Amino acid sequence: MFALDPFKVLLPAVVSFIIGIIIAPIVGRFLIRNKLWKKKNVLKTIDGREATITASLHNDEKAPVPRLGGIVMWASVFATTLLFWTLSKVYPTAVTIKLDFISRNQTWLPLMAMLVGAIVGGIDDLLVAEAFGSKLNSYIGGGLSFPVRLFAVSALGLFAGWWFYFKLGVDSVYMPFYGHIYLGGLLFILFFVLVTLAVFSTGVIDGIDGLSGGVMSAVFTAYGMIAYVHGQVNISAFCFVVVGGIMAFLWFNIPPALFYLTETGMLALSLSLSVIAFLTDAVMYLPIIAFPLLATTLSVILQLSWKKIFKRKLFIVAPLHHHFQAKGWPAAKVSMRYWIVAYMCALLGVIIALVS
Repeated sequence: MFALDPFKVLLPAVVSFIIGIIIAPIVGRFLIRNKLWKKKNVLKTIDGREATITASLHNDEKAPVPRLGGIVMWASVFATTLLFWTLSKVYPTAVTIKLDFISRNQTWLPLMAMLVGAIVGGIDDLLVAEAFGSKLNSYIGGGLSFPVRLFAVSALGLFAGWWFYFKLGVDSVYMPFYGHIYLGGLLFILFFVLVTLAVFSTGVIDGIDGLSGGVMSAVFTAYGMIAYVHGQVNISAFCFVVVGGIMAFLWFNIPPALFYLTETGMLALSLSLSVIAFLTDAVMYLPIIAFPLLATTLSVILQLSWKKIFKRKLFIVAPLHHHFQAKGWPAAKVSMRYWIVAYMCALLGVIIALVS
């Protein structure tokens, strides 16, 4: 049965991609028909100042592009997961049982995290959308307020950290080339929440056609490889199912985008990624594997700090990908170069994980 492990990992990924390709046009037509794009232009920067440059860099300022494209990604993941689970129950053969990658200790938490992220992010997207935003929401920035999203992410991180410690007996993290560092229950749970919030902050990378999807596909590919090497085949299968769903989304997100990933996609991906990083005992490789995400978040922090301390900008505009756009790079060049860096960082992270 071990010979079926590669088959178990790769077949669901292909199925997820096919499902995504089939449902994406349906989702796209639904989003367009219901005018689920953002209700007003980007007029302010992240620090609240006027942002004429930033507004001009968003692709949906000239022609509205629907939000909620992340539905294609997570719907593909859930549909594929349900399909193989159902096959194992309806036709319980050695092969179908083997292909079922749902397991209590490996994939329950990532699936739950993705579901919570999809729901919370979906609500946020609806509140921003032109069709529903003005009716359902009075928050001036559009969408759920930052404290509400922060609370939702922190609550999930707290629950997941509690589950790891009390249900799975995990209270340590592996430091490359050193070994396990034991934190104890409270510190481990707090560290879990901190990592979840840090990964959540990387949602600022979603702003150019194909950018976030390409980067996240590299990150999940890396963790799928690490999980497979560690013998966590169910987690590996889940990671590659996610990659399949992302690839289907990217097929329709490459310029000109049919829809954007937005919060329902990015929050689902970031929350499940946080859980997977801990499940594979490879959370300390995140800064390497997900370096483009880290750099993008740091660019925002540095921009705000630089302006506060030195009273001038460090970048033309933040996040970093918009800085490159402001310098004259076409959006497609920014995305593809991010993809290249993302896959190189993912490969480097996998190599370090294997040798350490």
